[in-house]
Amino acid sequence: MRPYAYYPGCSLQGTAKEYEASLRAIAGPLGIELHELPGWTCCGSSAAHATSHLLAIALAGRNLNLAARTSFAVPSSRGAGLLVPCAACYSRLRGAQVALDADGALREQFAEVTGEPWSGGAVAVKSLVEVLAQDLGPAEVAACIVRPLSGIKVASYYGCLLLRPTTITGFDDPETPSTLDSLVAATGASPVAWSHKTECCGAGLSISKRDVVGRLVGDILSAAVDAGAHAIVTACPMCHANLDTRQDIAGKAAGRSFRLPVLYITQLLGLALGIAPRQLSLRSHLTSVGSLLAAIEAGAALTGEAT
Repeated sequence: MRPYAYYPGCSLQGTAKEYEASLRAIAGPLGIELHELPGWTCCGSSAAHATSHLLAIALAGRNLNLAARTSFAVPSSRGAGLLVPCAACYSRLRGAQVALDADGALREQFAEVTGEPWSGGAVAVKSLVEVLAQDLGPAEVAACIVRPLSGIKVASYYGCLLLRPTTITGFDDPETPSTLDSLVAATGASPVAWSHKTECCGAGLSISKRDVVGRLVGDILSAAVDAGAHAIVTACPMCHANLDTRQDIAGKAAGRSFRLPVLYITQLLGLALGIAPRQLSLRSHLTSVGSLLAAIEAGAALTGEAT
Protein backbone atom coordinates (compact mmCIF):
# COMPACT_ATOMS: atom_id res chain seq x y z
CA MET A 1 0.00 0.00 0.00
CA ARG A 2 1.14 3.53 -0.78
CA PRO A 3 0.37 5.85 2.18
CA TYR A 4 -0.58 9.46 1.54
CA ALA A 5 -1.61 12.32 3.77
CA TYR A 6 -5.02 13.36 2.43
CA TYR A 7 -6.49 16.84 2.17
CA PRO A 8 -10.19 16.55 1.17
CA GLY A 9 -10.99 20.26 1.19
CA CYS A 10 -14.48 21.68 1.64
CA SER A 11 -16.07 20.49 -1.60
CA LEU A 12 -15.36 16.79 -1.15
CA GLN A 13 -17.11 16.80 2.20
CA GLY A 14 -19.92 19.06 1.00
CA THR A 15 -21.15 19.64 -2.53
CA ALA A 16 -18.88 17.00 -4.09
CA LYS A 17 -19.40 14.12 -1.69
CA GLU A 18 -19.58 11.71 -4.62
CA TYR A 19 -15.98 12.57 -5.45
CA GLU A 20 -14.77 11.58 -1.99
CA ALA A 21 -17.00 8.49 -1.88
CA SER A 22 -15.62 7.25 -5.18
CA LEU A 23 -12.04 8.12 -4.20
CA ARG A 24 -12.32 6.10 -1.01
CA ALA A 25 -13.94 3.26 -2.96
CA ILE A 26 -11.05 2.96 -5.44
CA ALA A 27 -8.23 3.63 -2.98
CA GLY A 28 -8.05 0.10 -1.58
CA PRO A 29 -8.16 -1.75 -4.92
CA LEU A 30 -5.44 0.55 -6.28
CA GLY A 31 -3.23 0.18 -3.22
CA ILE A 32 -3.64 3.75 -1.96
CA GLU A 33 -3.82 4.36 1.79
CA LEU A 34 -5.45 7.67 2.76
CA HIS A 35 -4.61 9.43 6.04
CA GLU A 36 -6.88 12.45 6.38
CA LEU A 37 -5.00 15.51 7.57
CA PRO A 38 -6.07 16.11 11.20
CA GLY A 39 -7.37 19.60 11.88
CA TRP A 40 -7.46 20.69 8.22
CA THR A 41 -9.39 23.84 7.37
CA CYS A 42 -10.51 25.65 4.22
CA CYS A 43 -7.66 26.51 1.84
CA GLY A 44 -9.35 29.76 0.79
CA SER A 45 -10.43 28.70 -2.67
CA SER A 46 -11.83 30.36 -4.48
CA ALA A 47 -12.81 33.62 -2.76
CA ALA A 48 -9.91 34.37 -0.40
CA HIS A 49 -7.30 35.23 -3.00
CA ALA A 50 -9.68 37.74 -4.56
CA THR A 51 -10.00 39.46 -1.17
CA SER A 52 -6.52 39.34 0.33
CA HIS A 53 -3.31 37.78 -0.92
CA LEU A 54 -2.06 37.32 2.64
CA LEU A 55 -5.32 35.69 3.74
CA ALA A 56 -5.15 33.23 0.86
CA ILE A 57 -1.52 32.42 1.63
CA ALA A 58 -2.20 32.03 5.36
CA LEU A 59 -5.19 29.72 4.92
CA ALA A 60 -3.36 27.41 2.54
CA GLY A 61 -0.04 27.65 4.36
CA ARG A 62 -1.58 26.66 7.69
CA ASN A 63 -2.73 23.38 6.14
CA LEU A 64 0.72 22.76 4.70
CA ASN A 65 2.25 23.35 8.12
CA LEU A 66 -0.13 20.74 9.50
CA ALA A 67 0.90 18.36 6.73
CA ALA A 68 4.58 18.87 7.52
CA ARG A 69 3.93 17.45 10.98
CA THR A 70 2.31 14.24 9.72
CA SER A 71 4.01 10.97 8.89
CA PHE A 72 2.98 10.76 5.25
CA ALA A 73 3.10 14.21 3.65
CA VAL A 74 6.87 14.55 3.30
CA PRO A 75 8.26 11.87 0.96
CA SER A 76 10.35 9.32 2.80
CA SER A 77 10.44 5.60 3.35
CA ARG A 78 7.12 6.03 5.18
CA GLY A 79 5.17 8.31 2.86
CA ALA A 80 4.54 9.70 -0.57
CA GLY A 81 3.06 13.19 -0.14
CA LEU A 82 -0.11 15.19 0.41
CA LEU A 83 -2.84 13.97 -1.94
CA VAL A 84 -5.25 16.75 -2.97
CA PRO A 85 -8.20 15.64 -5.16
CA CYS A 86 -9.77 19.07 -5.80
CA ALA A 87 -8.06 20.98 -8.59
CA ALA A 88 -8.84 24.34 -6.93
CA CYS A 89 -7.45 23.23 -3.56
CA TYR A 90 -4.40 21.81 -5.29
CA SER A 91 -3.81 25.13 -7.05
CA ARG A 92 -4.15 27.14 -3.83
CA LEU A 93 -1.92 24.85 -1.75
CA ARG A 94 0.82 24.62 -4.37
CA GLY A 95 0.58 28.33 -5.10
CA ALA A 96 0.98 29.22 -1.44
CA GLN A 97 3.90 26.83 -1.07
CA VAL A 98 5.74 28.31 -4.05
CA ALA A 99 5.09 31.87 -2.83
CA LEU A 100 6.18 31.22 0.76
CA ASP A 101 9.30 29.32 -0.27
CA ALA A 102 10.37 32.22 -2.49
CA ASP A 103 9.55 35.27 -0.34
CA GLY A 104 11.15 35.88 3.05
CA ALA A 105 9.00 38.93 3.79
CA LEU A 106 5.87 36.91 3.07
CA ARG A 107 7.09 34.19 5.43
CA GLU A 108 7.44 36.81 8.17
CA GLN A 109 3.88 38.03 7.54
CA PHE A 110 2.64 34.44 7.55
CA ALA A 111 4.28 33.77 10.90
CA GLU A 112 2.79 36.96 12.34
CA VAL A 113 -0.82 36.21 11.32
CA THR A 114 -0.76 32.45 12.01
CA GLY A 115 1.41 32.46 15.11
CA GLU A 116 3.80 29.84 13.71
CA PRO A 117 6.78 29.85 11.36
CA TRP A 118 6.48 28.49 7.83
CA SER A 119 7.46 24.79 7.74
CA GLY A 120 5.49 23.40 4.81
CA GLY A 121 8.10 23.71 2.10
CA ALA A 122 9.10 20.05 2.24
CA VAL A 123 5.55 18.75 1.74
CA ALA A 124 5.02 17.10 -1.63
CA VAL A 125 1.65 18.50 -2.73
CA LYS A 126 0.19 16.17 -5.36
CA SER A 127 -3.03 16.28 -7.33
CA LEU A 128 -5.01 13.06 -7.51
CA VAL A 129 -4.36 12.86 -11.26
CA GLU A 130 -0.63 13.17 -10.61
CA VAL A 131 -0.76 10.34 -8.08
CA LEU A 132 -2.78 8.04 -10.32
CA ALA A 133 -0.95 8.74 -13.59
CA GLN A 134 2.60 9.13 -12.30
CA ASP A 135 3.04 7.56 -8.85
CA LEU A 136 1.02 4.49 -9.86
CA GLY A 137 1.09 4.83 -13.63
CA PRO A 138 -1.37 3.61 -16.28
CA ALA A 139 0.12 0.11 -16.42
CA GLU A 140 -0.34 -0.45 -12.69
CA VAL A 141 -3.89 0.91 -12.86
CA ALA A 142 -4.69 -1.26 -15.89
CA ALA A 143 -3.47 -4.36 -14.04
CA CYS A 144 -6.21 -3.79 -11.43
CA ILE A 145 -9.07 -3.49 -13.93
CA VAL A 146 -11.66 -6.28 -13.78
CA ARG A 147 -14.32 -4.81 -16.09
CA PRO A 148 -12.73 -3.14 -19.12
CA LEU A 149 -14.90 -0.32 -20.46
CA SER A 150 -14.47 -1.36 -24.08
CA GLY A 151 -16.51 0.59 -26.61
CA ILE A 152 -16.94 3.62 -24.36
CA LYS A 153 -15.52 6.89 -25.68
CA VAL A 154 -14.54 9.47 -23.08
CA ALA A 155 -13.57 13.16 -23.27
CA SER A 156 -10.97 14.00 -20.63
CA TYR A 157 -11.61 17.49 -19.29
CA TYR A 158 -8.73 19.10 -17.41
CA GLY A 159 -10.14 22.60 -16.95
CA CYS A 160 -8.09 25.63 -15.91
CA LEU A 161 -6.56 24.99 -12.49
CA LEU A 162 -5.21 21.45 -12.67
CA LEU A 163 -2.39 22.32 -15.06
CA ARG A 164 -1.94 26.10 -14.87
CA PRO A 165 0.28 27.92 -14.24
CA THR A 166 3.09 25.47 -14.96
CA THR A 167 5.33 27.22 -12.42
CA ILE A 168 2.93 25.90 -9.79
CA THR A 169 1.78 22.57 -11.27
CA GLY A 170 4.28 21.28 -13.80
CA PHE A 171 3.22 17.62 -13.93
CA ASP A 172 1.67 17.75 -17.43
CA ASP A 173 1.63 19.89 -20.56
CA PRO A 174 -0.92 22.72 -20.07
CA GLU A 175 -1.85 22.84 -23.77
CA THR A 176 -1.73 19.18 -24.82
CA PRO A 177 -2.08 17.20 -21.57
CA SER A 178 -2.20 13.41 -21.47
CA THR A 179 -2.41 12.27 -17.84
CA LEU A 180 -6.20 11.99 -17.63
CA ASP A 181 -6.29 10.42 -21.09
CA SER A 182 -3.80 7.77 -19.99
CA LEU A 183 -6.03 6.87 -17.04
CA VAL A 184 -9.10 6.68 -19.28
CA ALA A 185 -7.20 4.34 -21.59
CA ALA A 186 -6.18 2.20 -18.60
CA THR A 187 -9.86 1.46 -17.93
CA GLY A 188 -10.27 0.05 -21.45
CA ALA A 189 -12.29 3.06 -22.61
CA SER A 190 -11.13 5.18 -25.53
CA PRO A 191 -10.03 8.78 -24.85
CA VAL A 192 -11.24 10.98 -27.69
CA ALA A 193 -9.21 13.70 -29.35
CA TRP A 194 -11.09 16.95 -28.90
CA SER A 195 -10.56 20.69 -28.88
CA HIS A 196 -11.81 21.84 -25.46
CA LYS A 197 -10.03 19.69 -22.87
CA THR A 198 -8.38 22.71 -21.22
CA GLU A 199 -10.92 25.43 -22.02
CA CYS A 200 -12.48 27.35 -19.12
CA CYS A 201 -16.02 26.30 -18.09
CA GLY A 202 -16.66 29.59 -16.26
CA ALA A 203 -17.08 28.02 -12.83
CA GLY A 204 -16.19 31.27 -11.07
CA LEU A 205 -19.03 33.00 -12.92
CA SER A 206 -21.76 30.44 -12.18
CA ILE A 207 -23.85 32.88 -10.15
CA SER A 208 -22.91 36.29 -11.52
CA LYS A 209 -22.69 35.60 -15.27
CA ARG A 210 -25.02 32.74 -16.11
CA ASP A 211 -25.18 33.74 -19.78
CA VAL A 212 -21.40 33.52 -20.08
CA VAL A 213 -21.37 30.16 -18.31
CA GLY A 214 -24.07 28.85 -20.62
CA ARG A 215 -22.02 29.75 -23.67
CA LEU A 216 -18.77 28.34 -22.29
CA VAL A 217 -20.33 25.07 -21.11
CA GLY A 218 -22.28 24.80 -24.35
CA ASP A 219 -19.06 25.07 -26.34
CA ILE A 220 -17.39 22.39 -24.20
CA LEU A 221 -20.30 19.95 -24.35
CA SER A 222 -20.72 20.51 -28.08
CA ALA A 223 -17.03 19.80 -28.68
CA ALA A 224 -17.20 16.60 -26.62
CA VAL A 225 -20.34 15.34 -28.37
CA ASP A 226 -19.02 16.24 -31.82
CA ALA A 227 -15.86 14.27 -31.03
CA GLY A 228 -18.02 11.21 -30.37
CA ALA A 229 -17.71 11.15 -26.58
CA HIS A 230 -20.22 9.18 -24.54
CA ALA A 231 -19.12 10.85 -21.30
CA ILE A 232 -16.83 13.52 -19.89
CA VAL A 233 -14.45 12.86 -16.99
CA THR A 234 -12.90 15.51 -14.79
CA ALA A 235 -11.01 15.88 -11.52
CA CYS A 236 -12.39 19.26 -10.45
CA PRO A 237 -15.55 19.70 -8.32
CA MET A 238 -16.28 23.14 -9.77
CA CYS A 239 -15.88 21.92 -13.33
CA HIS A 240 -18.05 18.91 -12.58
CA ALA A 241 -20.79 21.06 -11.08
CA ASN A 242 -20.83 23.36 -14.09
CA LEU A 243 -20.75 20.66 -16.76
CA ASP A 244 -23.25 18.41 -14.98
CA THR A 245 -25.81 20.93 -13.73
CA ARG A 246 -25.71 23.58 -16.49
CA GLN A 247 -26.63 21.41 -19.45
CA ASP A 248 -30.05 23.05 -19.85
CA ILE A 249 -28.73 26.60 -20.14
CA ALA A 250 -25.79 25.32 -22.19
CA GLY A 251 -28.23 23.69 -24.58
CA LYS A 252 -30.12 26.93 -25.03
CA ALA A 253 -26.88 28.78 -25.72
CA ALA A 254 -25.69 26.15 -28.19
CA GLY A 255 -29.05 25.51 -29.82
CA ARG A 256 -29.07 21.80 -29.00
CA SER A 257 -30.13 19.40 -26.26
CA PHE A 258 -27.51 17.75 -24.06
CA ARG A 259 -27.72 14.55 -22.01
CA LEU A 260 -24.01 13.91 -21.64
CA PRO A 261 -22.92 12.10 -18.44
CA VAL A 262 -20.16 13.86 -16.50
CA LEU A 263 -18.12 11.66 -14.16
CA TYR A 264 -15.20 12.14 -11.85
CA ILE A 265 -12.18 10.14 -12.95
CA THR A 266 -12.56 8.19 -9.69
CA GLN A 267 -16.05 7.09 -10.75
CA LEU A 268 -14.89 5.91 -14.16
CA LEU A 269 -12.04 4.00 -12.56
CA GLY A 270 -14.45 2.56 -10.01
CA LEU A 271 -16.71 1.16 -12.72
CA ALA A 272 -13.72 -0.48 -14.41
CA LEU A 273 -12.63 -1.88 -11.02
CA GLY A 274 -16.02 -3.57 -10.71
CA ILE A 275 -17.29 -1.36 -7.88
CA ALA A 276 -21.07 -0.97 -7.62
CA PRO A 277 -22.53 2.31 -8.94
CA ARG A 278 -24.19 2.99 -5.58
CA GLN A 279 -20.82 2.87 -3.83
CA LEU A 280 -19.52 5.37 -6.37
CA SER A 281 -22.49 7.73 -5.80
CA LEU A 282 -23.26 7.73 -9.51
CA ARG A 283 -26.95 8.39 -8.97
CA SER A 284 -26.27 11.75 -7.33
CA HIS A 285 -25.54 13.62 -10.56
CA LEU A 286 -28.14 15.89 -12.11
CA THR A 287 -27.49 14.56 -15.62
CA SER A 288 -28.39 10.88 -15.62
CA VAL A 289 -25.65 8.31 -16.09
CA GLY A 290 -28.19 5.56 -16.73
CA SER A 291 -27.46 5.19 -20.43
CA LEU A 292 -23.73 4.98 -19.74
CA LEU A 293 -24.22 2.28 -17.09
CA ALA A 294 -26.51 0.34 -19.41
CA ALA A 295 -23.92 0.45 -22.17
CA ILE A 296 -21.20 -0.74 -19.82
CA GLU A 297 -23.40 -3.58 -18.58
CA ALA A 298 -24.19 -4.57 -22.15
CA GLY A 299 -20.59 -4.20 -23.26
CA ALA A 300 -21.73 -1.98 -26.09
CA ALA A 301 -21.04 1.58 -27.17
CA LEU A 302 -23.52 4.37 -26.65
CA THR A 303 -25.40 6.33 -29.26
CA GLY A 304 -27.35 9.58 -29.27
CA GLU A 305 -26.06 11.32 -26.16
CA ALA A 306 -26.90 14.72 -27.58
CA THR A 307 -28.89 16.12 -30.45
